[in-house]
Amino acid sequence: MSSLYLREDLVSTSVGERLSIVGAEAKHAATVNRTRPGETVTIGNGRGLMATGSVIAATPSELTIEVGSVSRLERPTPLLSLAQALAKGDRDELAVQASTELGIDEVLPWAAERSVSRWDGPKVAKGRERWSAIAREAAKQSIRSWVPEVGELVTSKQLPALAKTVRMLVLEPTAEVPLTSVRPDGRDIVVVVGPEGGLSQAELTRFADAGAELVRLGDTVLRTSTAGPASIAVLNAVLGRW
Repeated sequence: MSSLYLREDLVSTSVGERLSIVGAEAKHAATVNRTRPGETVTIGNGRGLMATGSVIAATPSELTIEVGSVSRLERPTPLLSLAQALAKGDRDELAVQASTELGIDEVLPWAAERSVSRWDGPKVAKGRERWSAIAREAAKQSIRSWVPEVGELVTSKQLPALAKTVRMLVLEPTAEVPLTSVRPDGRDIVVVVGPEGGLSQAELTRFADAGAELVRLGDTVLRTSTAGPASIAVLNAVLGRW
């Protein structure tokens, strides 16, 4: 099975060209994945460009392949984004990881009213960097041509405003409309997942007033770490991605 390594500065390449990665990516390939000459791997830029070829050299300082095939994949449409509430422990991070593996296009960190975890001051940049790293590694693991972007931290006042430009689906266990009944209408989709304690009544009202749709996943209540990935799986089928 092919492995994927990322080289964000890669703009173009061609069949027959020798292509290398250095630094941490090369070290990981040689020492962790134990990549050896003759194996087939893929080098991508995280923005649709993928070059696959046979490994010529693999050392902790440099991995070189001879490119055998090149592909450029457009970002899928409509875009599928996850607005994930900050959660205690690593539950929000688990949601980001699994949702990336399942094909999310963007992640929005959300400081919900009932979020136990808080990003304040330096924690904002640190938290976003952490989520970006998780998304990057999950994209590599699942061999995705596009690495999801992690947006700026949004508040419960800012997030509903996005419903003016996208189709916003808010997961709410008491909602009457099942997510499985949703059908695409051409608009980009943002799935909103609340924290452990759920959404406050004020937040539910704010989302509804902004034009967001309240939807539910079955008759049970999922953890914040699993609700997002479960909804992405459903929407992958609805959108024809799967």
